[in-house]
Amino acid sequence: MAKTVGVPRETYPGERRVALVPAGAAELVRAGLEVLVEQGAGERAGYPDDAYREHARLVPDRNTLFAEADVILQVRGYGANPGPGAADLPRMRRGQIFVGFWEPLVELEALRRAAERGATVLAMELMPRITRAQAMDALSSMATLAGYKAVLLAAHHLPRMFPLMMTAAGTLAPARVFVVGAGVAGLQAIATSRRLGAVVQAYDVRPAVKEQVQSLGAKFVELPLDTADAQDKAGYARELGEDFYRRQRETMTRVVAESDVVITTALVPGKRAPVLITEPMVRGMAPGSVIVDLAAERGGNCELTQPGETVTRHGVTILGPVNLPAEVPYHASQLYSKNAVNFLRHMVREGRLVLQVEDEIVRETLVTHEGEVVHPRVRDMLLLKETTGRRGTEE
Repeated sequence: MAKTVGVPRETYPGERRVALVPAGAAELVRAGLEVLVEQGAGERAGYPDDAYREHARLVPDRNTLFAEADVILQVRGYGANPGPGAADLPRMRRGQIFVGFWEPLVELEALRRAAERGATVLAMELMPRITRAQAMDALSSMATLAGYKAVLLAAHHLPRMFPLMMTAAGTLAPARVFVVGAGVAGLQAIATSRRLGAVVQAYDVRPAVKEQVQSLGAKFVELPLDTADAQDKAGYARELGEDFYRRQRETMTRVVAESDVVITTALVPGKRAPVLITEPMVRGMAPGSVIVDLAAERGGNCELTQPGETVTRHGVTILGPVNLPAEVPYHASQLYSKNAVNFLRHMVREGRLVLQVEDEIVRETLVTHEGEVVHPRVRDMLLLKETTGRRGTEE
């Protein structure tokens, strides 16, 4: 049973968040846990070492932290940080618990290696979308920030104002924004665009979100497509097939052409992002228009997106930001910390963290345990990958 929570400094390039803020450390201490924080872990997020001293013990280096902590709480675990994060693999020990983003449906090899080390991995991405787990849903928290920041990036690059303005020199028409995907990030992008004064339209394959879009003052774009199987039982978008996406692109072309800003947010967990904005669609946009592709890290919803870069094609500026929440690290850390603390406290029994696998929240997020990959979906994907690899070798 675990009692000590360690918070290391994030090592992913450009990552400025910290997994636990001082207020979160205080909550864990009140729950009966001990908190260790690697020196400098919170500095890039705006939380200096002195802010932690009252409730946490600062440790001088990463080796000490990993050696003494029963639970390692990170923003990006090894799976979500496969480069620099590989250095932590030898530090893992049997029975040690890791909580954080791990990309469990993508970085299968990292999960297999963690299992071989005997580490127990709880992936925040797999948090079930049920009422009891809402306060632990870090994906939604980070998506909120990404949607907000995407609009600010668009406003910065757009060579016109967002709001309608009445001036002595004449009237300035408001910018026209089209948001593709009305999940958490998309809804926040709609709300932020409206607050800045833009005229907003939005589209989502799930008809159920129409009322949410309209409640924020945006027009819901309805396309004549069959969307009966658009989402799974967990509320996530399903992959609908290339034929569906082709017909979707054809009917969306007009809306894209008349928009000054297009913000795309369409993602399917564990899959490459569907291409929704083609080069001909970009060519049809007015010069100076802006596309912000929030799916860039998964290949992009626009076929011209370059992950991590800003490019100009056919007079249109296309932004492919990755890890946008790290651009607002103070509040991103605050939100992530609250989600993580709620999750850890949910598992605390009499001052110790206990894994009760019969609980849906624990069962759905538990990926590796006691030397094995135990999450059914991840295990099946790993088995499929290994089987395919063996077949390729035999051929």
